[in-house]
Amino acid sequence: MESLVVERIEVFVVELPSIRSFSISGGNVTTEGKPAERVLVKVTAGGVTGWGEATPTPAWTYETVESISTTIARYLAPALVGRPAWDLDGACAVYEKVINRGLTIGSPIAKSALDIALHDLLGRALGVSVGVLWGQRRLDRITLGWIVAGQTADEVRQAVEEGRAHGYGAYKVKVGLHDEATDLSVVAAVREAAPDAPLWVDANQAYTVDGALRMARRLADLNVSAFEQPLPANDVTGLRRLRDHSPLPVALDESLRHPSDLATFVKLDAVDIAIAKVQRSGGLTLSRRLCQLAEDAGLRIMGSGLTDTDLGFAASLHLFAAFGVDTPVDLNGRQFVHSAYVGGETVKVTGGTALVPTGPGLGVEVDEDAVRALSTAHWTV
Repeated sequence: MESLVVERIEVFVVELPSIRSFSISGGNVTTEGKPAERVLVKVTAGGVTGWGEATPTPAWTYETVESISTTIARYLAPALVGRPAWDLDGACAVYEKVINRGLTIGSPIAKSALDIALHDLLGRALGVSVGVLWGQRRLDRITLGWIVAGQTADEVRQAVEEGRAHGYGAYKVKVGLHDEATDLSVVAAVREAAPDAPLWVDANQAYTVDGALRMARRLADLNVSAFEQPLPANDVTGLRRLRDHSPLPVALDESLRHPSDLATFVKLDAVDIAIAKVQRSGGLTLSRRLCQLAEDAGLRIMGSGLTDTDLGFAASLHLFAAFGVDTPVDLNGRQFVHSAYVGGETVKVTGGTALVPTGPGLGVEVDEDAVRALSTAHWTV
């Protein structure tokens, strides 16, 4: 393992089939009939390869297809070539030198793709899954939540019925797409359609403090379990005020780019629940640090994704299983995008539950010929 040195990195921009449209408060994430773009990376060391995924979501963050692919190809990958593949901590330090931090971590989605690929490579080199590589897997399966982002009560009811038909029994509702009254009616329609189901809402930073407090008080009557990212990510004082007065637990997602961000919110007593999200936090290495901090601080951990396809899906499952996340998680990629690059073994989902992969690395077999056929741009470093 000590002689396993990164020799080559390839970056592919691929177009994958969208299954349906999906919107959040910032705008569209996927559009039915329009390809969904992903950036895939292939890292090679000692004849072993590992794959990682980046999900450009300009409606959610500042990283685009162009910025992710060129950041990896021109900055991160050249800094990684020639380094020991096993040195995950050292790789993170190098990334921060070539793409430095701003207020928080810089280019986390681009960095995440390489970190995920290195984990996949190391697991494959040893013939073990990521969980065995870490020596940490508390769960063998993870419960999934169905995403509801409907515009009307009828659309919402149809979405709940579709989720139920696929075996899902928990629902996450996107709010902040409308005025407060309409947002509330959408959540009420979900609760009416699924009276006993676990239900939480995600505003993706859409509200002011006053608006979030009004919504929290009304959502509490609908037995909502958590209010995810109601305020802008950097509104620390607002989140502290909200947490002091909200009848619902406040969960943070976009606010937690780096473990140090969580440390700030813990010190200020401004968070109830930490959302674990691999790509947002720069990959599995930093996400493990963030989750360990949350656990040590006594916070509840919930899981989320970034409309990941199967590579990112698998990476998230390994993380959530490692920390025993037993509440439903938002890993919604299969609801919206087809992982057309998968060529064999991958994540198995039955009845709204995902089995944590046990194959080498991430446990997802990539068809490289399919990747090249789907690719619209390609770099080799």
